[in-house]
Amino acid sequence: MNQMTPPPRIEIIPSSAPFSDAQRSWLNGFFAGLLTDGGPTPMSSEQGASMLQGPGGDGDDGEAPWHDQTMPIADRMKLAEGRPLRRRMMAAMAQQDCGQCGYNCHDYSDAIASKAEPRLNLCVPGGKETARMLKALNEELEKAPAASAGPAAAPAAAVPAVVVEPGRSRDNPVAATFLSRRLLNKPGSEKETWHIDFDLSGAGLDYVVGDSFGIFARNDLGHVDQIIALLGASHTTKVRGKTLREVLADEVSLSPAPDSLFELVSYITGGAQREKARALAQGEDPDGDAATLDVMAALQKFSGVRPHPEAFVEALEPLQPRLYSISSSHNATPGKLSLTVDCVRYVIGKRKRIGLASTFLAERINPGDELKVYVQKAHGFALPQDPKVPIIMIGPGTGIAPFRAFLLDRKATGAQGKNWLFFGHQRSASDFFYADELNAMKTSGLLTRLSLAWSRDGDKKFYVQDRMRELGREVWTWLADGANIYICGDAKRMAKDVERALVDIVAQFGARSTDEAVLFVADLKKKGRFQQDVY
Repeated sequence: MNQMTPPPRIEIIPSSAPFSDAQRSWLNGFFAGLLTDGGPTPMSSEQGASMLQGPGGDGDDGEAPWHDQTMPIADRMKLAEGRPLRRRMMAAMAQQDCGQCGYNCHDYSDAIASKAEPRLNLCVPGGKETARMLKALNEELEKAPAASAGPAAAPAAAVPAVVVEPGRSRDNPVAATFLSRRLLNKPGSEKETWHIDFDLSGAGLDYVVGDSFGIFARNDLGHVDQIIALLGASHTTKVRGKTLREVLADEVSLSPAPDSLFELVSYITGGAQREKARALAQGEDPDGDAATLDVMAALQKFSGVRPHPEAFVEALEPLQPRLYSISSSHNATPGKLSLTVDCVRYVIGKRKRIGLASTFLAERINPGDELKVYVQKAHGFALPQDPKVPIIMIGPGTGIAPFRAFLLDRKATGAQGKNWLFFGHQRSASDFFYADELNAMKTSGLLTRLSLAWSRDGDKKFYVQDRMRELGREVWTWLADGANIYICGDAKRMAKDVERALVDIVAQFGARSTDEAVLFVADLKKKGRFQQDVY
């Protein structure tokens, strides 16, 4: 990761100014950011050791019971009470190990706590909840007194500088060529899902199945222009040495509105608007609309406030890359990479909202265009080392992506293990992705079993977890024969429901109590036989 040079402490707002200590501190930091390019002041090794170990020793047994993406953040933080700061920072994260931050959750928390990573806003799935909690925990770090020197104060572990190969990190992307897209849904579908192809031959990149692909997308220019109009600014206003339009398109996130934007609004307005902006900046929801406020909606909410373009840009979060599961195999098609992408479009009030990267790939990039990309190595999501091991794959919707890759890879390498795919979506007639491919794999014997579930074809909704229960005896037989099981999809709902179904299957057909079945599934995870790629 890039190291940042620490700036001197700058006091711009005098103590006599009519602001509270917290407000004055925030303004000093904000305007210091406008005047300098540095990062936070690194902690001494003694302070680092103190905060990493916590009072009275490390107090860390190495376990992370909060590492569960289905658990609310409040419950995770409760489980981490009394643990070292770095462990509480881990509990604040989204617990997905998705790699979008450039780390896994454990390593990201360690990097922040040791001051090797100054950025607190990299956990995209965690969103504002994580960012706010990390900010609060980081304040503990800043206030920590230096530990007394001596044998009891172990030095903080040095973080070696790591040189990352081009295209292997969000901090060192390379250019790849967009080849094509084709719509996977047929007429009658309520969804819009695209198969996307890239040419990696000029990027010098390869990958293994299970890895993810990072995309640096651009904001929609129509959206950017609307924001510039709300600011009452010119497209050509210079910010950071570029035009305002260029910076808003390429460098900053326009959704959701960060707390720092509401902080800025609170300092350039007054009365009821100031109080409302302060409340929003503190994570409150005075009007019941906080969850829907992206940057544009925030400007519309405070329509009489027009921040200076430079201050406005500094109050926004940096534009983050987006990660997608790779749906192709380098062994099958070297130099080519594919994604399976749901296009995100929805309406709040009367305004249409769009997903950043999904609509960028679906409509704002043309064949032959280059974009910045990187390969994110998978963390605990891969085919078994022994090609004879059978695998069960549960991937509804775009969750099929890595399993298409698994199957193509097993075909290319001649792996002998049996393959069972559970796939589901809304309607069989319009939402059966890669139907021809999958049926051909089944005919050839590569795909041993293909089990389907369609939630809108009947009077009662029927999901992949329902199909699993229906075929529970066979699922248990495969597990007893040593099969690995994989899930890809939504972390909050689908993954939780599938795991519950798996526990029920183990209890019923494995002749175990529910508690014993839970322990059995937990043991599958520890042994790497139950792996998840969730988002």
